[in-house]
Amino acid sequence: MKDAEELFLESVDLLKKLIATPSFSKEENKTAEIIQELFTKHNIPSQRKGNNVWAIGQYFDNSRPTLLLNSHHDTVKPNPAYTRDPFLPTIQDDKLFGLGSNDAGGPLVSLIATFLFFHDRKDLKYNLVIAATAEEEISGFNGIESIWNDLPKIDCAIVGEPTLTDIAIAEKGLLVLDCIAKGKAGHAAREEGVNAFYEALPDIEWFRTFEFPKISSTLGKVKMSVTMINAGQAHNQVPPECKFTVDIRVTDSYSLEEVLEIVKRNIKCVATPRSLRLRPSGINESHPLILSAKKLGKKLYGSPTTSDQALIPTSSIKMGPGDSARSHSADEFIYLNEIRAGIESYTQLIENL
Repeated sequence: MKDAEELFLESVDLLKKLIATPSFSKEENKTAEIIQELFTKHNIPSQRKGNNVWAIGQYFDNSRPTLLLNSHHDTVKPNPAYTRDPFLPTIQDDKLFGLGSNDAGGPLVSLIATFLFFHDRKDLKYNLVIAATAEEEISGFNGIESIWNDLPKIDCAIVGEPTLTDIAIAEKGLLVLDCIAKGKAGHAAREEGVNAFYEALPDIEWFRTFEFPKISSTLGKVKMSVTMINAGQAHNQVPPECKFTVDIRVTDSYSLEEVLEIVKRNIKCVATPRSLRLRPSGINESHPLILSAKKLGKKLYGSPTTSDQALIPTSSIKMGPGDSARSHSADEFIYLNEIRAGIESYTQLIENL
C-alpha cells in the first residue's frame, strides 16, 4: 500500500500526462492507453472496451456489495479565450493548468489513487471497481452505458466531478425537446396564410410560465427554458413552420416520461424528445455513503447539472476535487491541494462505510 504523499505525487504526474494528451470526446484512445499503463505498472489487471478502462479490487468477494468509482477522461475542446497552451501542463502558485485538469482530470486521478490505496485491502465492507470512461462531455453512447453489463453487479457509485469535495446527493435529469408549430405559407402583404410564429407563441409562453406542482426537497423545481428558435425564409412570406428547442431540467420528483406527458397535454405544437436517457438521480439519506459523508461533515446538496450519474442505474453520489465553476473555462486549472483533499476525502468516505 502506498502512503498519502506517494499517491499524491503519482496523481499529479498522471494528470500531467493526461493534460498533455488530447482526449476530445470520441478521441480518447491515447488517454485510455495511459490509464491502462498505470494499472500495468502496479500489476493490476485491467480491461478495456472502446475507450473505457476498468479494474477490479484484488480481493473481490461476491458476498459483499460493490462500489463503483467512476470518472471520465474525455474533454471538451479548448475555450477560444485560452491564453495558455491547453495541452501544456504547467504548475504556478499551486495551480496545475491545462485542459481537463479540473473537469474531470483531478477527480479521475484522485479516484484512481483511492483505488490503488485500497486495492489489496481484505477488510473492506465493499468491493471496489474503478472505471475511467469516455464520451461524458457529449453524453455519448460509447461511455459508461456501453460497459455497464461488462462490470460486476454494481450496488452504488461515486461519480468523480469537481464539487469542492461537497457531495451531490441528487442530480437533475435533462430532457431536450424539439418542437414544431405548423402554419400555412402566404404573402405578408395580403390577409392569407397562418403565421407559424404566432401559432408557437402560446406554447412558448406556457413553457415560460408553467410550474410543475411537485417540488423536490433536494433539487427544487423542474426548470424549463426555450433556448433556440428558427422560422421564416423571407421578410415578405408568412412562415409555415416555426421550430424551437426547450431545455428541461427534471428533478427526482418526476420521471422524464411523466414530464413529457404533461408537456404534450398542455401544448399544441409537436414536441419530440431527443433522448430519454439522462434521468434524474437521487440516493436515500440512510444509505451508507450518506451516513459516511455526514460523519465527515460534508456539505450535501442537489446538483442542477448533468453528468454520467444520469446514466448509472443505481444509487450514486457526485463528488470530487476542483470547482465546477472552472469547468470548460479558458486557462482551466486545479489547485494541487485540491487533489490532496480529493484523495483524502474519497479514502475517508470509504473507510467509514
